Amino acid sequence: MERAGLGVGAGTALCVGAVLGPGALTLVSTAAAAAGPASLLAWVGLIGLSLPVALAFAALGARYPGAGGVAGFVQRAFGNRPAVCVGWWFYWAVPLGVPAAALVAGEYVAVAAGWGGRWAVGGVALVLLLAAYGANLAGLRLSGRLQLVMVGLIVLLLAATVVVAAGQVRGAHFAPFAPLGWASVGRAAGVLFFAFAGWEAVTHLSGEFASPGRDLRRTTLLAWGVVAFLYLGLASVTIGVLGARTGGTATPLTLLLEGGIGSAARPLVAVAALLLSFGAINAYLAGGARLGATLGLQGAMPQRLVTSPAGSPGRSLTLLALVSAAVVLASAFGALALDTLLRATSACLVAVTLAGLLSATSLLPGRSLLRLGAAVSAVVTAGVLVFCGPYLVLPAALAAAACVFHSVSRSRVHRSAFHSSPAPSTGAVHAERRLHV
Repeated sequence: MERAGLGVGAGTALCVGAVLGPGALTLVSTAAAAAGPASLLAWVGLIGLSLPVALAFAALGARYPGAGGVAGFVQRAFGNRPAVCVGWWFYWAVPLGVPAAALVAGEYVAVAAGWGGRWAVGGVALVLLLAAYGANLAGLRLSGRLQLVMVGLIVLLLAATVVVAAGQVRGAHFAPFAPLGWASVGRAAGVLFFAFAGWEAVTHLSGEFASPGRDLRRTTLLAWGVVAFLYLGLASVTIGVLGARTGGTATPLTLLLEGGIGSAARPLVAVAALLLSFGAINAYLAGGARLGATLGLQGAMPQRLVTSPAGSPGRSLTLLALVSAAVVLASAFGALALDTLLRATSACLVAVTLAGLLSATSLLPGRSLLRLGAAVSAVVTAGVLVFCGPYLVLPAALAAAACVFHSVSRSRVHRSAFHSSPAPSTGAVHAERRLHV
C-alpha cells in the first residue's frame, strides 16, 4: 500500500513557492537597467539552464534524501572542506538576500501608501523582518494548506497580470534591442540568478513524497513550467508595455497593472509583495538558522555564536536577524543599494549552485542524461559566475574564512584531544570525525 505523503499538486506548489520570490517583482527592472530589452535573452537562458539544474537536484534528493542539501552532496563528492565553504556561502547569503526581499516589499508598500524616502521603505522592511523573526523564534509555521493557498493566489495574480498587460505591448519598445552591447546580457544574468535560487529546496522535500521515484520528477517539471511562464511572461510584457521606463522604476508591476485596472493596482500589488517577501524571508531565516546551528555543532562555525547549549537554532536565528536589520539600516542611510544586495546574494547562490552541479557530475550514474545535463549546466553556471564580476570577492572571501576557521578548529580539537586523552577509544575517534563536516 502506498504511504500517505506529499502529492504532485502540493509538491509543485511548494517548489514554485521556493523559487518564485520577491525577485519577480523587481528583477525585471534591474535586468532591464543592465541590458535593456536584450535582458530577455538572459531570462531565456536562465530559464533553460534551470531545468537541468532542477532535475539534477531532484535526482540527488531522491538518491540521497538524508544528505542535508547541497552541502551534504558536496561532502559526499569532494570531502569536508569544500562542504564547509558551501555552508558558509549559503549562510552568509541569507543576511543579504533577506534584506533585499524585505526592501522590495517596502518599495511596493511605500508606493501604495504614498510614502516617500528611503526611511519609509526601510521601516516597512524592518517590520517585515521583525515579523518573520518572531514567527521563527516562536516556532510558528504557516500550515501546509495556507501556504498552498498563498502560492496559488500569487501565481493567479501574476498570470492575470501577464494576460491583461499583453494587449498593451508595443513592438517599438523592444528597439534598440541591445543599447548597452551584447556583453550586458551576461551582466544581467549575473543578477537574475537571484530569481532562480530555490531549486535545491526540492532536495529537502524528497522524503515527504508518497512515491518519490514517481512524483519528484513530475513535480519538478510542473514547477519549472509555471516558473518559466511567469518569469518570461512578466519580463516580456513589462518591457513591451513600459519600454525605456522599465529600468528606471523599483515597482514595475505596479506601473504595469495601473494601465489596466487603475489606482486599485497599488494596494493589490503591495499585498502580493508582502506575501511573496514574507514567505521568502521566513523560509530563508528558518533554513539559514538551522544551517548555522548545524555548522556550529560540527565545529565549522563558532559554537558560542550560532549554537545554544541545547543545540537549538535560536542564536543562529538571532544573529541572522541582527545582521539583516543592520543591512536594512545601511540601505536606509544610503550606504547600500538594492542592486548591490541582489548582486552580492546572487554571487553566493551561483557559487552554491555550481558546487551542487559539480557534485552531481560525481554522484549521479555515469553516462546518464542527468549527469550530462549537470555537467553542461555546470559549465554555463561557471560562465554566469564570471559575469558576477567584482562581487566574486564575497564568495572568495567567505571560502577563505571558512577554510581558515575549519583548519584552526580542527587544530584546537586535536590539541585538546592529545593533552586530555593520549589513547582515545575507537568511539571517540568516530565522534571527533563526526564533529567536522
